[in-house]
Amino acid sequence: MNYNILVADDDKEILNAIDIYLSNEGMNIFKAADGMEALKIIEREKEIHLIIMDLMMPKTDGIQAILQIRKEKEIPIIILSAKSEDQDIVLGLNVGADDYITKPFSFIELAARVKSNLRRYVKFSSYKKDDSEIFIRGLYLNKKTKEITVNDVSVRLTATEFKILALLMENPDVIFSIEEIYQKVWNEPFLNSENTVAVHIRRIREKIEVNPKKPIYLKVVWGIGYKIQK
Repeated sequence: MNYNILVADDDKEILNAIDIYLSNEGMNIFKAADGMEALKIIEREKEIHLIIMDLMMPKTDGIQAILQIRKEKEIPIIILSAKSEDQDIVLGLNVGADDYITKPFSFIELAARVKSNLRRYVKFSSYKKDDSEIFIRGLYLNKKTKEITVNDVSVRLTATEFKILALLMENPDVIFSIEEIYQKVWNEPFLNSENTVAVHIRRIREKIEVNPKKPIYLKVVWGIGYKIQK
């Protein structure tokens, strides 16, 4: 299959270099110099399979472009960012990007990231999944096999941690209080068990988040509870 890849970057040298390298990998490349042009290409073209998006661009920056794209499409998005822009990377992942790579980068690594995200995109969009599989922005859980992966990397959870994560992933964006989580997972009355739930939540974050202090999946809603952000 010849994949259609949209590359958005205001640096013409980077744009052209990515074009040449990925074209040699058998991919069709669409180039945009800013976020606004990228949005026009997405609207115009019948199918874009993956987007490589620089964050710092004129007119419409990468963050704003990702926000617009995520209103309608689940195309995998890889962020391009300088190492000094860690906060922007976290923001980009929070608003819907799937992966990132920092400049300067090797084209071998970029191609590997592109292929990995394409494999996941095809795997989880080309057939109807049964109810045992849940996939949310790179986070995958299989209730039958108890398999959990984050961006294709296997994660090992305890049985209780698995039940908590499954509960939250089955209900994305739904906020569960600590009491609700305890009663549903432990299946017993809630009696001053706030710390028990909090400890398990912390351990889950340490295993599934790139930066547990700035989680992109398992979010706390202060004073209310926890949710998995879709």
